[in-house]
Amino acid sequence: QVQLVESGGGLVQAGGSLRLSCAASGRTFGQIAGAWFRQAPGKDREIVASISRAGRTYYPDSKKDRFTVSRDYAVTTMYLQMTNLRPEDTAQYYCAAALGDYFGPTESRYDYWGQGTQVTVSS
Repeated sequence: QVQLVESGGGLVQAGGSLRLSCAASGRTFGQIAGAWFRQAPGKDREIVASISRAGRTYYPDSKKDRFTVSRDYAVTTMYLQMTNLRPEDTAQYYCAAALGDYFGPTESRYDYWGQGTQVTVSS
């Protein structure tokens, strides 16, 4: 069983930065692939970034410039660094993990999810 706990969300002004953390227990991020998704009110959940067990990363084209996914040395925590935040980045951000090494954009391929952390960007 894998448990994921997100932290680091909050209120930030447009143009600011935040770093989200996702702490894993039960497996390390060297054993599972990890991803960050987000869901804004009234919108579908979408992938923001992901990282494979070996550390390869995936970003959708729209997220490549301002979002960076990484892991700590012990690979127990995954991060999402967000810069130059915009009001449209306001959403609930979720950490997800896949037991296989899938790290693409399809939600259903991820086996475990955290509870989410809210990011609100004010204009």
